[in-house]
Amino acid sequence: MLAHRVGRRAVLVLGAAALAGFAVREYLLTPEDFAGGALSVEEAHARAIAGKVLLVDIRRPDEWASTGVGAGAQPLDMRREDFVAALDELTGGDRGRPIALICARGVRSARLANRLAQAGFTGIIDVPEGMLGSRAGPGWLRAGLPVVAHAEALE
Repeated sequence: MLAHRVGRRAVLVLGAAALAGFAVREYLLTPEDFAGGALSVEEAHARAIAGKVLLVDIRRPDEWASTGVGAGAQPLDMRREDFVAALDELTGGDRGRPIALICARGVRSARLANRLAQAGFTGIIDVPEGMLGSRAGPGWLRAGLPVVAHAEALE
C-alpha cells in the first residue's frame, strides 16, 4: 500500500513538473499580442531596401554572428541600456517613422514592439516570422532572403 502511495505521488509530481515546464515553454516561445502592424519577412526586406521602413534586428551579437543580419536591417541589441536612445539616433528622433523589429522567432520583437509603443513610438511594426521562422511563417533564412555578415561577427 505504501509503495502504491509513493508511486502515485511520484506520478503527480512528475505530471505537475511537466505541466509547469510546458507553461514556461509556451510563455517563452509565444509572443505577446501586438496591436500594431506586422510584415512578412519578404515585405520587411522589400520595404527596408526601398527605404520605406527602418528594419532593426534586435537580436544579440552572437546571433548575428551565427546567421548574419538580414540585408537592409540595422543590428541593434535590445539588451543595450541605451537602446531607446540608440533607436532615436537611427530614426533621427522621429518616433513616428515606420520601424520594423525582427528577432529570431518573433517573441522578443512582439514584446519590444509593445514596450516601444508605450514609450511613444507610433510607427512600430513587428516581423513575427523572425530570422528562424515561427508559427507566422518560415522566417528570413528559410525564405532565402539575403544576409550580410556583421562587423562584430568577423571579430
